[in-house]
Amino acid sequence: MAMKLSQVISGLRGVAPEALAEPWDKVGLHLGDPEQAVSKGLLCIDLTEAVVAEAVKKGCELIVAYHPPIFQPLTGLTDDGPWTQRRVLAAARANLAVYSPHTALDAVRGGVCDWMCRLIAGDDANAQARPISVEASMRDEFKVVVFVPEQHEVAVREVMAWAGAGGIGHYRECSFSTPGTGGFRPVAGANPAVGKIGRREEVAERRLEMIVPGARLPEVLSELRRAHPYEQPAYDVFKLEPEPVVPQEQAGAGRVLDLPSAISPEALADSFMSLPEATIKLGHRGVKRIKTIAVCPGAGGSLFEGVDADAYVTGEMQHHQALDLVQCGKVVVLLGHTASERPYLPVYRRLIQKTAAKAVKWTVSRADRAPVALRRG
Repeated sequence: MAMKLSQVISGLRGVAPEALAEPWDKVGLHLGDPEQAVSKGLLCIDLTEAVVAEAVKKGCELIVAYHPPIFQPLTGLTDDGPWTQRRVLAAARANLAVYSPHTALDAVRGGVCDWMCRLIAGDDANAQARPISVEASMRDEFKVVVFVPEQHEVAVREVMAWAGAGGIGHYRECSFSTPGTGGFRPVAGANPAVGKIGRREEVAERRLEMIVPGARLPEVLSELRRAHPYEQPAYDVFKLEPEPVVPQEQAGAGRVLDLPSAISPEALADSFMSLPEATIKLGHRGVKRIKTIAVCPGAGGSLFEGVDADAYVTGEMQHHQALDLVQCGKVVVLLGHTASERPYLPVYRRLIQKTAAKAVKWTVSRADRAPVALRRG
C-alpha cells in the first residue's frame, strides 16, 4: 500500500527528529515531491550510482541515505560531471526521492550511539550512557501562533507540519486551535483576499498553535505564508524555555558509557567482532582495566576533544590524535568509518516499521559497501 512521501518523511522524523542534528549537518529531504507515492524504500549509508541502480531494479521510490548526498552546493547536474552529481541526476531521472537522517539518527535515544553502547555493555541496566554533547537536543524551540480563516486551517496546519512543525516527543502533527473573530480594514495599496478597500471586515478565524524546532523555523514560516490565504498573515513567534531533563534521558551527540565493572581493552575491542565490515584497530600502552568509554560512530575525533574517558571508540580519527591519546595512557579502538554505521541499518529498519511509515516495504541495500575493505588472502 503506497503512502505519500510527506507521510513517510513524518514517520522518519518520528524515529530521528531533525532538530537533533548537528548545526553543520544537511539532514532532511534532498530530492523528491512530497505528494509522490511511496510503496518501497531502500536504506543505505552512502548514495552511489550502484545504490540508485539497485533501487530502480527493486522498484523503490525512496532511498534513505544515512550520509547526506548533497552536502556541498552542486555546481551542476550533468552526465559527464563528477560522480556526486551523476548519482543525484540518476535518482532524479528515476523519480527517486532521497532523504538523510545522519547526525539526528546518531543523537536520538535508541539511535546509532546507543546501539554502539549496547554492543559494549549488552543489556546491563547498571551501565549508564550520557551524551557527550547535548547542544543539539537543547537547541532553541519556538511556538508559532497563526490566525487563519476556518476553511483554510487544515491546509495551513498540514504544510507547517510538513516543514517540521508539530513534533512533541514521539508524536507528530501536534497542534491546538481555538475559534475567534479576526478584524481588519484594508487601506490603499492592499490586495485583500477578503473584503474591500476602506471597509472594516470581520472573519471567523482559528488561532492555530504548533511547536517548531529552531532549525526548522524559517522553512515553517515560509510554508505558512505560502499556504495562508491572506496577503499579510497575522502570526506570532514565541521562544520556549527548555525543560530540564535527566542527563541519561537526553539526546545528543556521542556517548560517554560508564560501566559498573571494569573490562580489559581487549574485551572492549572484542565487543565489535560481530560487525561484518569492521577492521578493528586497538591501541594502548599497557592499560589493564577501563570503565569509562567515549563512543561516536563515523569520525568522532573532533567530538572527543576535551572529553575525559579511559577509552575512545569510533570509526576513524586522525593519526596524531590517536597517537596523543595512546601516549597519554588512554585506549583507542577504531572500527572503520562505515563499519561503525552500516550494521545499524537493520535496527533502523525495525524502528521505521513501527512508525507511520510501516506501510512501506523497507529493505537494506546490498550494493552499499565501504569504499575500502580489508584484503584477505
